[in-house]
Amino acid sequence: MSGFDGEAAFDALRRAMAENSEEPEGPARNARAEQLLAEAEKLNIPLAVIEALGHQLKVYNYSSEKAKMFVPFARLLRMWDERPEDFDEYETHTLHWVFKWMTAGMLDQPHIPLAAMEKWLGEMEHRYRLAGHSERAVRSAEYSVAAHIGDRVRAERAYAAWLAADRDAMADCHACELHEQGWWQVRQGRDAEALDLWAPVLEGEFTCAHEPHAALASSLAPLLRLGRLEEARANHLRGFRLVRSMESMRGAYADHVEFCALSGNEARGLELLAERPAYFTDDGHPRSRLDFMAVVTLLMDRLVELGPADRPVPGPSGRSWTAAELAAHAREEALALAARFDERNGTAHVSERARARMAQRPLVDRLPLGVRAARTVAAPPSAPPAPVPAQEPDLPALIAEARRLSDTLQPNAVEAWAAVARAAQDVELDPRDRAEIADHEAMDRGPEGAGLFEQAAELYELAGDPGEALAAHARAAYVRALAGEVDEALTAVAGPYDEVLALYAADGTGVRQTASVVMSRARILMRQVQEGGEGGEGEILSEAERAVREVLALVEGRTEDDVRLAARVAEARAMLAELAARTGDVESAAELFTRSAAGFVEAGLPWFAVEYEARLAGLLHHLGDLAGTERALRAALEHGGPHLEPVGRAQLRLQLAEVVGGRGLAEEAAEHALEAAHWADEAGEGRTLGAWARHQLGGYLVRLGRWAEAAEVLESALPDLRPETHGDGVVVQTQWWLGDCLSELGEHREAAERRLQAAEIARHWPEQHDHATLAHLAAESLGAAGRPAEADRAYARAGNLWREIGNVHGLIRSLRARAWLALRAEDGADAARELMAQAVRECEAALGDAGSDEEARARLVGELGHTHRQFGDLLARSVSEDAEDDAIRAVLEEALTQVAESIVLFASLGEDALDARTGAELAAGWLAADLSRPEEAAARARAVLAAYGSPGFPSGDDTTERDRRDAADPTAQDRPDAGGGTGRARRDAGDATAQARRAEAAQMLALMEEQQD
Repeated sequence: MSGFDGEAAFDALRRAMAENSEEPEGPARNARAEQLLAEAEKLNIPLAVIEALGHQLKVYNYSSEKAKMFVPFARLLRMWDERPEDFDEYETHTLHWVFKWMTAGMLDQPHIPLAAMEKWLGEMEHRYRLAGHSERAVRSAEYSVAAHIGDRVRAERAYAAWLAADRDAMADCHACELHEQGWWQVRQGRDAEALDLWAPVLEGEFTCAHEPHAALASSLAPLLRLGRLEEARANHLRGFRLVRSMESMRGAYADHVEFCALSGNEARGLELLAERPAYFTDDGHPRSRLDFMAVVTLLMDRLVELGPADRPVPGPSGRSWTAAELAAHAREEALALAARFDERNGTAHVSERARARMAQRPLVDRLPLGVRAARTVAAPPSAPPAPVPAQEPDLPALIAEARRLSDTLQPNAVEAWAAVARAAQDVELDPRDRAEIADHEAMDRGPEGAGLFEQAAELYELAGDPGEALAAHARAAYVRALAGEVDEALTAVAGPYDEVLALYAADGTGVRQTASVVMSRARILMRQVQEGGEGGEGEILSEAERAVREVLALVEGRTEDDVRLAARVAEARAMLAELAARTGDVESAAELFTRSAAGFVEAGLPWFAVEYEARLAGLLHHLGDLAGTERALRAALEHGGPHLEPVGRAQLRLQLAEVVGGRGLAEEAAEHALEAAHWADEAGEGRTLGAWARHQLGGYLVRLGRWAEAAEVLESALPDLRPETHGDGVVVQTQWWLGDCLSELGEHREAAERRLQAAEIARHWPEQHDHATLAHLAAESLGAAGRPAEADRAYARAGNLWREIGNVHGLIRSLRARAWLALRAEDGADAARELMAQAVRECEAALGDAGSDEEARARLVGELGHTHRQFGDLLARSVSEDAEDDAIRAVLEEALTQVAESIVLFASLGEDALDARTGAELAAGWLAADLSRPEEAAARARAVLAAYGSPGFPSGDDTTERDRRDAADPTAQDRPDAGGGTGRARRDAGDATAQARRAEAAQMLALMEEQQD
């Protein structure tokens, strides 16, 4: 920027400082402020230097270079003492305001002596008294000093005096005060009281530049301690989004890293560290660096505990780090910084707090967040391991326990027999025990266990149990089928099958052994059906069904207390269910799966029911029985318990989310989708199933209006969503939802980017409605982001698309939006007028083509009414204050004509357009008032009162509807998803819209009657 001179240059300097204030926090903004101060000094205007120093001080305060604040402030204070008349009212206020920044700034710099701070407090109190300010800010500053050094008695006294003093212009904003008050409650161990104090800040009632950012971060550990996990999760996602780009909020950032360490989200904690490498070394604010290094130590200690200690982690630049190395480095740095503060303060308070923070233990094993993060430790086993007694039992006891578990089909039977094998390495076991060891090891190996099954068969023969030997041979045949050798398996099972039936007929073996062989043969035939493709061949299906029914004929009625036989019956019914489903008999399949699952549960084997309850849920969903689907999914989750594999748990949770979400229970659906995302990550399916779960979770959060949380989740999902894996519709929907979130959060430029990216994909679809809608929404975001030229092009693109697909409402709304954009441009009034006139013509033409479709005509009449109403508003706003009175009057008359036309159109729609008509009546009334026609304005007001059934004045709230010049969003009807132009049905007197209309009409009537008097 070139040099400045004169008043015009001063104005340019102010614009440059305003622009710099909008830049991201950091050294670049600070350097620009220093340049601007140098330019200001050339102007020979004291106020210019004062303002430039104030700007420099502000950007230093909101950066990592807070230590630089003291020099510009000292210079400002000297200028004030020498020539206070050089300061205008605003700069006088600002000078006294930043006294508080200096107090906090001194606390944060351990090289500034405590005596200097105490002297500064006295200076602050003296100057505030001279300026006539309350002592509230002074007592708050005193409390901060006392709390920092650990002087609790003084801190409590100052805290009470702070709250007792009057609030005035020097008091911190409500948000900052409540945050600090809550922080003190946490220090005293009163977490619940702190959260009560923070509630108005967390809920957005009080906000400022750094709130609720800081309060959200401070709330995390208290919420975890209180077990309010859902709130903690939400506040982390909301709060981290706010502090992520704010360099000056290292302390709050540290709170989020701490949260990750305390909630089992160590991997996310590492991601947070990787995003801010400068936080390890920035030394302009030692206090926040101490906070940061303390939580880095906490996180690294946790990672070392989980192992391995040599895992690579992000750390200070210039070298690579392991968790153990960074833990030692961060602890040394934190304690050294704490020692510097304690040396300055003459206490051990800061070091004690730092050590306590670093020594914290996790408060939650793992709190799912919904965002993707690689696991830092191996996933836990899907089923809990068999309990290990304090003393290893002897071998006979191990064998007895293993046999008990296997006889009752318990999940840990295989592990129990493995323990027997380890304990018997140097012991000669009898053939029966060796057979069962081999049998269960074979089961553990799956398709690779055929040889071990054959070995087990030989041992059973040696043990004198030919029936169990045949069962082991049959199991060996079945695992061959699992390996894809179905024909070979059928050949292999034929012999054991014939032999066991003959043996059973001769009373040479029991039902259990015979059923095992018959079931293995049925399983092999079912594999043949499954590999035969959808439907299979008729003979294969018939043979499989005969084999399954043979199992039932053998076992039903003979199970008694034999769990294994009861399981055979339940499994056989599930096989029949599958065969029924393959032949299209869905109702019978559902009934058989229901009986199968119930059989497993009744036998005390609920974990075996899970697979069939999941299948049942799919069939019931196909039949349209959503209540039954939901019951089956809930039962599957309940019965699976700790034995469910992570991927199965993820799938069930995701299905349940979709079902309850379809019932409108978005909050519960979000909980299930969150769990689904967590378990998908645990299963190593984060990029596939996990991404889909995050997509769904984001959608439910959008439905709940939890925009910041939804944005974090959707942004986490997007990198893993692939058209070839998830479908391009899912990618577009995710971008669409994310654009909506960013728009609600005021991040309009980013919202436009997301919407344009989605539109580019939708551009290739045969049906173009989504493409047009996304282009329209992108235009809206571009306009809100202050990029009118790009917004106009996007609206024009959307308009062309609306025209191509025959959506006249979208076309008209795009034209109206372009008209408002044009009005904002210099000399854009004529272009704006023409665009709005074009919208009127398009609407009138569509009405002419609507024919006898009454519903379509009513929508178009409403659309035309809104267009005339907006045309009137636009004309009224286009009036230049510098224009001649006659010219102003002519434009206002034209505006009134347009609004009056909209009233006629809305009136023709009857009570469905009541609110639209009364809004137009009020706009017409204000225009009439501006044209010095109070009688007409009063008549408009009376018409509104009469429309809502109240000829008199309303009591209570007298807040007025925004008038036609000050409307914040004249294009509210121009969203592509807005209503079709008709209002809602008549409201009663208690309705908010009716109350607002009546209040405004009453105000208008009173003003007009006063003028007439």
